[in-house]
Amino acid sequence: MPFRRDTIFALSSGRPPAAIAVVRVSGPAARDAVIALVGRVPQPRHAAFVRLKSRSSDGGGVEPIDDALVLWFPGPASETGEDTAEFQLHGGYAVVAAVLSALGAIEGLRPAGPGEFARRAFENGKLDLTRVEGLADLIGAETEAQRRQAFQQLKGLLGDRAERWRRLLTEALALAEASIDFPDEDVISEKVILPALAVAKELEGEISELLADSHRGERLREGLTVAIAGPVNVGKSSIVNRLAKRPAAIVSPHAGTTRDIIEVHLDLGGFPITVLDTAGMRDTGDPVEEEGVRRARARAEGSDLILWVTDGASGNAVLPPPELMKAGAPPVWVLSNKSDLAEEKDRGAANRGSEPTKSYRISALTGSSFDDLEEGLAEYAREFFSGDTESALVTRQRHRSALAECADALSRACAEGASGREDIIAEELRLAARALGRLTGRVDVEDVLDVIFRDFCIGK
Repeated sequence: MPFRRDTIFALSSGRPPAAIAVVRVSGPAARDAVIALVGRVPQPRHAAFVRLKSRSSDGGGVEPIDDALVLWFPGPASETGEDTAEFQLHGGYAVVAAVLSALGAIEGLRPAGPGEFARRAFENGKLDLTRVEGLADLIGAETEAQRRQAFQQLKGLLGDRAERWRRLLTEALALAEASIDFPDEDVISEKVILPALAVAKELEGEISELLADSHRGERLREGLTVAIAGPVNVGKSSIVNRLAKRPAAIVSPHAGTTRDIIEVHLDLGGFPITVLDTAGMRDTGDPVEEEGVRRARARAEGSDLILWVTDGASGNAVLPPPELMKAGAPPVWVLSNKSDLAEEKDRGAANRGSEPTKSYRISALTGSSFDDLEEGLAEYAREFFSGDTESALVTRQRHRSALAECADALSRACAEGASGREDIIAEELRLAARALGRLTGRVDVEDVLDVIFRDFCIGK
């Protein structure tokens, strides 16, 4: 990252043109930037309606840019912990360009990099890493359930819990180290090591219970994956387009049109669902289509739900291949398409052992029964995500790995018992506390910082 004493600026709102654009400045020269464009510094944390001005291109004086609102937040009582200014102006291309150009001409200012505002907030103690990740998830949330989960994380759902655990571990570690200081006093040693082990056992149980959540938080971030599979020319792409309510996939009467996998992201009932349009499954001598069929099978096997499409007009439905019906495979629902051309129900509905398979008679052409299908998918999503998104503390693999490492260290400390070596117990408690520190960003996280912040948009 660039030198931290630089003052950074960026457009923090969406691309122009827009009704309003927001330009943010953070750093030691933020006051200079406000004075240069406004002529004075407004009262802290009060919006001031001002006229923005800049030096004319010929250097002969100043010229107006726009009438705008300016807010001034002196550090450390600001979002980044530094002096921060915010310019709210009209969102036209020329206006935004003029303001950014004027800021760039001020000595000590430079454009911000991706996520640099959030990174400064983290480095100045305004956010821990779990809150930073919650902020990133909130920006990227596409459904109501994802928004709720991300907002809870931003407000410290996991970070506050981890900080409480870390404080308890610090106290337990102090007790364990005190027992090392009195190696010949068995009574004193026992009195301090037993409470330390009790804390370790309690935290190990709490964290282990938290980790046994079926990866609910991560699944909600990524969304439910539904693969639409079946033979060629049964209307899979038409079903995708009907669900997406737009022409997301190419529809053609020619067999083998879909070669690669097409992903469509949907919001059904407030839950994220990714629908996969896959190649028609059949034996073929075309190496390209053969690769498409292989990928279709692989993605279907790795999905959370398979919608197997059959031709309801032919009366001769093709059953799913055995690899999609074996134990441990995703549930399979049968969609009998082209119901507008058939009077009788499709007799090809399959069974997965003793578990019945849902079936729908639909028409991608007319939209018949698609409301029922969408309602069924939304209900399946609610059950899949357990309907309890607010209590999902672990939302990323990084969280799970750090907590698992902490729980393992606590388990090893408890295994030593009161008769174990105090130095080993203390070291395991130290490792557990260090794992929690990495979770929130307190220790040893330089290797993950760039990965986290590079995915942020400019100006955040």
